[in-house]
Amino acid sequence: MSATGRMPRLLALVPYLLARPGIKITDAAHDFDVTPKQLRKDLELLWMCGLPGYGPGDLIDLSFEGDTIVVTHDAGMNRPLRLTGGEATAMLVALRALAETPGVVDADAVRRAIAKIEAAAGQAQPSGIVVGGGVREGKKTAGTREAVRAALTAKRALRIRYYTASKDEITERTVDPMRLLIVQAVGYLEAWCRRAEDVRLFRLDRIDELTVLDEPAVPPAHARPTDISDGVFRPRPDQQEAVLALDPDARWVAEYYPCEELDELDGGRLRIRMRYADESWMVRLILGLGGDAQVESPATLAEAVRRRAADALARARHLTSTYEQ
Repeated sequence: MSATGRMPRLLALVPYLLARPGIKITDAAHDFDVTPKQLRKDLELLWMCGLPGYGPGDLIDLSFEGDTIVVTHDAGMNRPLRLTGGEATAMLVALRALAETPGVVDADAVRRAIAKIEAAAGQAQPSGIVVGGGVREGKKTAGTREAVRAALTAKRALRIRYYTASKDEITERTVDPMRLLIVQAVGYLEAWCRRAEDVRLFRLDRIDELTVLDEPAVPPAHARPTDISDGVFRPRPDQQEAVLALDPDARWVAEYYPCEELDELDGGRLRIRMRYADESWMVRLILGLGGDAQVESPATLAEAVRRRAADALARARHLTSTYEQ
């Protein structure tokens, strides 16, 4: 199971359960398209979520009677989720693209969702940050999305400065926009990248700078939309694979980076499988977690982490010795 879809599900669970007190676990699991075992894991995690203070009366509280669930304390998560005007627009763009994608399981359901959002869009608030089936974003990302949407409408090319997390590098590219996507609560620009000479997906929150060019956007005739039926991430032959055990404070890695969740471990720890193209980037990520991540495989990565840590410690001792003299 991809961990990147878990956060939107957790946020939707409380209002869903509040509206259906006493619902059976099997029925709730069916509605969220997960197994009852996975839903129980989600509910156990919700017990640790709540308001600052994190004591009795602050955390979300649930009651189980047999195979049913009741929310006994919602920690303030009882308000209906709403889209802003800009987010409603982005959602409509994504849904219309989905409705036109061959192989959609229930295109009629997508069209009904479009109709409902269009009907409610006039009531949407003009600004703010919301969480829902769409996007959670700050002002900078919202500005990027609006600029991309304007370029799509005007059919203009873009020059972007983009951060690639898997390679820890920043590149400048000229792209021909094709569509806006929202996948697992993350916004993407799909475009023909003239640098790569191929279709690429760019996360909106990783676009550092963006300029709308005067020249028209003209993707080649052979450029085809990306198949996202199994998610955005596509493993490549040149990528290596690491298995990491994450301590509770490092579980955010499973939400931020594309990976596969393998096992829930004792003490709230999590085992994940994660692909990477650049070993030095992976070493920096693990060292930056300050001991909250352990490399289980491959052995070469574990050795590289140990070697880099030992070198850093030796330099620190040398600097301390020099300063004391």
